[in-house]
Amino acid sequence: MNWTDLVKARLKELGITQEKLAELLNVTPGGLGHWLNKRREPTLEQIAKILQAVKLDKLILNSDGTLEYPNEVISNVSLIDKQPTYQQSFPILSSVQAGSWTEADEAYLKGDMSEWYDTTERTSNKCFWLKVQGDSMTSPAGISFPEETLVLVDTEREPLNGSLVVAKLTEVNEATFKKLVIDAGQQFLKPLNSAYPPLPIKDDCKIIGVVVDAKMKLF
Repeated sequence: MNWTDLVKARLKELGITQEKLAELLNVTPGGLGHWLNKRREPTLEQIAKILQAVKLDKLILNSDGTLEYPNEVISNVSLIDKQPTYQQSFPILSSVQAGSWTEADEAYLKGDMSEWYDTTERTSNKCFWLKVQGDSMTSPAGISFPEETLVLVDTEREPLNGSLVVAKLTEVNEATFKKLVIDAGQQFLKPLNSAYPPLPIKDDCKIIGVVVDAKMKLF
């Protein structure tokens, strides 16, 4: 179910008007109406605040605006969507494990991971989830990946100009999540947060994979 449909249904159940919800969120009723009627697209952070305000905080928010139920269905809310016909599950890696992806034994990594999440995106079999650290990919406008967002990395997807990628600098044993920019033959890793400078891609940098999905845990 899309988050906007679920929020509208939840407002009716709770007897809360959109005006009251806007007041709780400290936004204008018109702005909230634009979001709920899909005339404007809020950030993942704004959607998370809306869901928390209507007590739907035990859900996982996908990057496409759909919601997942973690093993239980919230009371008084019925699932009306059909189950996806395509689904795979991949483990969460730490930034250190992700940085060592190409050198490590993949079977060992997967056998050692206890936390897995599904995706309905069509990917290769060589993927992993990575938890965003810090605020370098948090943007005040447009697409944004706040800290703790889960991003799915496909290690066999070809990185293109504008791709969101996970890369590793050989001098550090950790992976970093940035936007790939190719300009006049030069390649850079660009944060979405303008407070951080872009990083030039040199021989000491290796792109591990391309981000193809994202989830925000709300609990």
